[in-house]
Amino acid sequence: MTRHERDHSSAPSELPVGYPWHPEWELGPCDVARRLSTHNGPLLLDCRTPDERRVASIAGSIHIPLGELEQRLDEVSDESPASIIVYCHHGVRSLRAVAILRAAGHTECWSMAGGIHAWTAAVDSTIPVY
Repeated sequence: MTRHERDHSSAPSELPVGYPWHPEWELGPCDVARRLSTHNGPLLLDCRTPDERRVASIAGSIHIPLGELEQRLDEVSDESPASIIVYCHHGVRSLRAVAILRAAGHTECWSMAGGIHAWTAAVDSTIPVY
């Protein structure tokens, strides 16, 4: 199935119409917020650059830039509960990070669809948009 043939009808309502939703790889921001609010919530991993993180970040997340992730996988393993959710600005780099994590054996990991931009719109409007 090509990207254009995907069924977008199951995409979370908080994402823009036409968002290229990957349900096997992504969670919507509201689902992420629900999971984070549980007692044994997932590890939240920010894979953006240090400059981006200085502008905006989600409380409680750890920071490992995408370009350093493969060399720092031990840090994720040391910190990791049962699941990992990765975010970036719009969701592209976090999908790459999930591929790296899954290849390293972390089977319970997802990208936050729409990234911190969608999080700000759907969950926490106090986080700056950039």
